[in-house]
Amino acid sequence: MADIVSPEQRSKNMSAIRSKDTRPEVYLRKLLFAQGIRYRIASKNIPGHPDIFLRKYNTAIFVHGCFWHRHQGCKYAYTPKSRVEFWQKKFNNNTQRDTVVQYELQSKGIKCLIIWECTIKKMMRDSSTKSLIIEKCMRFLENDEIMISL
Repeated sequence: MADIVSPEQRSKNMSAIRSKDTRPEVYLRKLLFAQGIRYRIASKNIPGHPDIFLRKYNTAIFVHGCFWHRHQGCKYAYTPKSRVEFWQKKFNNNTQRDTVVQYELQSKGIKCLIIWECTIKKMMRDSSTKSLIIEKCMRFLENDEIMISL
């Protein structure tokens, strides 16, 4: 199936996708700050350059886009119809890199919290979901779990 936009327009659209300070990431940072949690943004000395690093809790937080990081069973994790091989390779590289980063963090004793884009979108729509997710995050920070994905 052919793409519905020209290659030039597709390139322009894709180049506009941000890797830092995305809307879900900023939303989560504001919620954490409101809870009294202080953090570092895109810490370069931590493996994988996490979106948020909580030094006090020795925890790296990644806000994963469902499309780019292939959230299993999520409606946002679709595969484009054109250039399927290109996209499959890109998605495989992303998921392999995520696995390596998680292993590196665990080997350094750093906890890892992954929050998916769809979860944050639910939080933006529903205050009960927001309080439930924040509560889960706070419990994770206080306990001995090594990794969690919300």
